[in-house]
Amino acid sequence: MLLSWPRPRQNSQPAERQHGQAPGPDMPKLPPQPVRKTPIALALGGGASRGWAHIGVLRALDEAGIEVGMIAGTSIGALVGGCYFAGKLDQLEEFARSLTVRRIAGLLDLTIGGGGLLGGMRLTRRMQEHLEGLRIEDLDRRFVAVATELSTGHEVWIDSGSLITALRASYALPGIFEPVHCNNRTLVDGALVNPVPVSVCRAHEQLLVAAVNLHYDSYGRSAVIKHTAAIPDTEEHRRTSKRERLGLTGVMVQSYNIIQDRISRARLAGDPPDLALQPRVSDIGLSEFHRAAETIDRGYQEAQMRIGELRRLQEVLAR
Repeated sequence: MLLSWPRPRQNSQPAERQHGQAPGPDMPKLPPQPVRKTPIALALGGGASRGWAHIGVLRALDEAGIEVGMIAGTSIGALVGGCYFAGKLDQLEEFARSLTVRRIAGLLDLTIGGGGLLGGMRLTRRMQEHLEGLRIEDLDRRFVAVATELSTGHEVWIDSGSLITALRASYALPGIFEPVHCNNRTLVDGALVNPVPVSVCRAHEQLLVAAVNLHYDSYGRSAVIKHTAAIPDTEEHRRTSKRERLGLTGVMVQSYNIIQDRISRARLAGDPPDLALQPRVSDIGLSEFHRAAETIDRGYQEAQMRIGELRRLQEVLAR
């Protein structure tokens, strides 16, 4: 026998009114609450003159309305990040774009018998014009500069005290700039131990970490080459060779460049960022600070292309 169950009585009222949720004439509709997007933490890597690309990255993020909640910077990454949080990015960009080979030479103060070829005090005086007396604690967002303790090789995170001292310590390239003495420690460039400081952002429990790596396209993955015939150079070979003559400073900088690249690859493999920005700056020499305009543009273009990915990551974390 076929049984038919009585159907429930249909109510013509909208569902909202059935549950007493429909707004009455005296009950205004509430506007939808905007979803708060997760701010990003930036790990700004070292790279000498290539670091001007960080300025372009920050410009693109600002234009897109993406909030930067923290910056961990190494070397020139610390310089750009510290100036950004201090509200001095405009002044830094103006300074960078004004550099010529002659102006750069005028900023360098050669020292004899010190811990580096350059004392760096002329650069420090330029920073003092804009950052004098400013402490890291005065910044409205978290900022950490990475340096290296020379006597122990320890990685040092500077998150308080004089902003100028922190920046100087972070970019004190060994052999070029004199080490910075602070709190009974002798500090040099942080890129010796942590060229792209993603780990600093992770340690501060940042949910979304983006890294700017300035060495990604400088070299390929490391390879081992079997050199079967170790034949010493002859005078004729030296005359006909087209090998680039780098000089003392060039050899030091290029060797340091290789070190940063290999350390970056090893550390980022173990602690990768959520998003890696990799401006194409390998053709810009580490000492070519006068090429700031094109370097900034390349950082801007790289960040612009990745804005969509950053927004999608923010949406995922906001759920």
